[in-house]
Amino acid sequence: MRNTIILLILLFTSALGFAQKDSLAIGDRYADDQLYFSVSYVQLISQPTTITRSGFSYEFTTGFIKDIILNRGGTFSLGLGVGYGYQNITHQLKVEEVNNTTLFGNATGISDNALSSHNLEFPLELRWRASTANKYAFWRIYTGVKFSYNLRNSFDFIENGNPVNYSDVSAFNKLQSGLSLSIGYDAINAYLYYPLTPMFENATFNGAPIDTRALKFGVIFYLL
Repeated sequence: MRNTIILLILLFTSALGFAQKDSLAIGDRYADDQLYFSVSYVQLISQPTTITRSGFSYEFTTGFIKDIILNRGGTFSLGLGVGYGYQNITHQLKVEEVNNTTLFGNATGISDNALSSHNLEFPLELRWRASTANKYAFWRIYTGVKFSYNLRNSFDFIENGNPVNYSDVSAFNKLQSGLSLSIGYDAINAYLYYPLTPMFENATFNGAPIDTRALKFGVIFYLL
């Protein structure tokens, strides 16, 4: 956790330096470098047939996106970013790690069953905005793909009155990706993330593959 905090401090320090230098410079070409922050509701999809989707779950993300101009007017660009994401998911799949093997079962008989994860994320966006070099409030549509690398995962639940924790389980998919879309005006935008990869690798439940994925939708804020 300490290393994550240090990484975030370095990320924000570098991002502020870039943003002050490049964001919306007057001229034919300008860069819309941005800090971003999102809050999303998370819903598990493609769950095993006997497992309900998920309870109340959420994600916070923050980071910096570098803008690469694709046309003279600056209305089209490519966004390359790096950031950090934390998610907390309440679910109905019992996950245990025994002798470096991940075991899955139904969460019947346990309570407070939750997954928390810390992720390094890399958004890649194709961006359109109805902006000019000196117009700070405008409509935008950003779409692309986001890759995430899991730094730490933790599965926690209470069984027979005792807290149980399994960290960094072997079947958790460290590298995940999904399609992203944000649409809005000025700083506040609607956000959608559709997962392309499952949460677990080579995982089965009752003999069937586990294809659990995390669908996310919420709001994302862009700050110059």
